[in-house]
Amino acid sequence: MEIIRRLTYGEAVATLVFFHAHPDDEALLTAGTMARAAAEGQRVVLVVATDGAAGLAASTYSDLAVVRSRELAMSAEALGVARTIWLGYGDSGLHGDRTAGPDEPVTLCSVPTADTVEQLREVLDEERADVLVTYDRNGGYGHPDHVRCHEVAVAAAEAAGTPTVFEATVPRDLLLRGIRLADKFYDFPPEFDPAAFERAFTARADITHRVDVRHHLSAKRAAMSAHASQASVDGGGDRTLAAFLRFPKPLYRMVFGTEWYRQR
Repeated sequence: MEIIRRLTYGEAVATLVFFHAHPDDEALLTAGTMARAAAEGQRVVLVVATDGAAGLAASTYSDLAVVRSRELAMSAEALGVARTIWLGYGDSGLHGDRTAGPDEPVTLCSVPTADTVEQLREVLDEERADVLVTYDRNGGYGHPDHVRCHEVAVAAAEAAGTPTVFEATVPRDLLLRGIRLADKFYDFPPEFDPAAFERAFTARADITHRVDVRHHLSAKRAAMSAHASQASVDGGGDRTLAAFLRFPKPLYRMVFGTEWYRQR
């Protein structure tokens, strides 16, 4: 069973809501599924909790939140997203303790979870969502904003009566093999710690669904490319996103041609 198979009652179109923490998360984890769903006639809604202002980027970007908002819009357009919503929070930072400046939005991890649950519930009700996609309970690689989004999504789906919830993830063992293979051809940036992935994402035995997105990799690559601010840092160094985009087509197809989910 595919999560994007036509969920129809008569000829009704399904609405899939994808809930992410930061701009660019949609490109890395679910872009192929979003593009495929849109191409097959489903309504795809993207909800992003934070502005991504704490993301690593070159200092040439004077207002990173504004830049990342524009990048998100380009990514959404490439994927065929029907509606994009920012919940209005600031990026909580890698450890979840970032303090917002006087003219900045409050960070996601600094507000009561119930407040964010209510915001997402309103979106799910308004959209009459058939499917909600969020992160696994580890928040993927453990970013506090991702973990908070998982908690919010589970509670909001229950409050809204959204019938189906999927957790976007990656089989942990497969991910580690892919990293080891890629390491033979590429020098990953300094902040990339392969050991961190030994505790991240989801065990293969817990994966319930996988989506073949090989025919939508051009859209996925376009979404990744849209987030240019996250590809480099000062001194000309490349970040992980840039390394992924340099993969030759056969390797890119192998690594990104399937997207993985656990149904709650």
